Amino acid sequence: MFESLTTKLEKTFKNLRGQGRLTEKNMKDGLEQIRLALLEADVNYKVAKKFIAEVQEKALGQEVLQSIHPTQQVVKIVHDELVKIMGEKNEPLRRASTPPTQIMMVGLQGQGKTTTAGKLALLLRKKGAKPLLVAADIYRPAAVDQLVRVAQQAQVESFSLPGANPVDICVMARGEAQMRGCDTIIYDTAGRLHVDEQMMAEVRAISNQVNPDEILFVANAQTGQDAVRSAKEFHENLPLTGVVLTQMDGDARGGAAISLIEVTGCPIKFAGTGEKLDALEPFHPERLAGQILGMGDVVSLVEKAQEVVDREQAAKFQEKMRKANWDLEDFLAQMQQLKKMGSMGDLIKKIPGAGKLMPKGMEDMAGDEMKHMEAIIYSMTPKERQNPKVINGSRRRRIATGSGTQVQDVNALLKDFEKMKKMMKQMMKG
Repeated sequence: MFESLTTKLEKTFKNLRGQGRLTEKNMKDGLEQIRLALLEADVNYKVAKKFIAEVQEKALGQEVLQSIHPTQQVVKIVHDELVKIMGEKNEPLRRASTPPTQIMMVGLQGQGKTTTAGKLALLLRKKGAKPLLVAADIYRPAAVDQLVRVAQQAQVESFSLPGANPVDICVMARGEAQMRGCDTIIYDTAGRLHVDEQMMAEVRAISNQVNPDEILFVANAQTGQDAVRSAKEFHENLPLTGVVLTQMDGDARGGAAISLIEVTGCPIKFAGTGEKLDALEPFHPERLAGQILGMGDVVSLVEKAQEVVDREQAAKFQEKMRKANWDLEDFLAQMQQLKKMGSMGDLIKKIPGAGKLMPKGMEDMAGDEMKHMEAIIYSMTPKERQNPKVINGSRRRRIATGSGTQVQDVNALLKDFEKMKKMMKQMMKG
């Protein structure tokens, strides 16, 4: 999402490093470039102005200008200010002292509230909670059916009350949660295409009746400053406690993420990073700041790996590597584990320095190449996967035809696999 901003900031820092020594003049020129980069990334102009003022005050100090590595210090100042403006640290969900914890989802129509409610329910279920999803949107066609379907996919309870009004549905849900032994209630409220008084009156009535522990505003990060304006209007009508940004994996400019906290005073608690129900992550300002500045995010990468990687399978694979007897079935299994961690582009951004080394668009090519390799291996027989040396000319032609690729693609895969096998053998010896 922040590719353009990252590129412009890296260019600015590169220019500063090329100056030999920093002066007030070239520092101010650099800060002006950063300001323009923020505005082009759709950051609110008041937020950009305040950000530059804060950075300038710290960056023009004599201890920076006269230090041995002034540009590195400027990068650190920019990083620290980005972290500060995005909330400094992750804000966890509030939990009720006496269950059930009540979470109310609000926002405009089409922002991903229902899907996000399901993602949050799944995230909480994995942490040991027992959530109940409540269908309080009675206006949008098939909204109730969608929520029930999402609840089934997340393997959590759902509740709807045909013919009742949204306020009564939410009030009745509390007793239903206690009967079913649910310790968390997530209310999926109705949205509109734009903010109107009828919608605000309804969500205010629900809030007054159920007194939720959390009121989360759901906004699509790709709507930019529209998301910021909507959040501000909701916050003026409701005591919002946090924000969930959806579609953070998109190709929009991303300025909303930097602007929201400063404009609304509400922390961003979660970020949606994909369409699947498991694609919801706690929002960590310091990690996003690192990604924006091209520093990567190893912590999130490790956390995701711990979540999706089969440890028993990984241990078996490590043993096979040690003995240098792993085959194409093992290689296929490792590719499938990698796919569970997200898109290739997202993984590359989290590896420090990898984004700079990989040409623009190459991550998409890498993802496509992985699909081709999977297709080729799937077109092989079990015997061929376990012993690639039996794959002769006629077998290669059959495999290419079955996978919709060329014979040279099959040759390239087998050649790369042998190289990788030799490299792994050398690494294990070392």
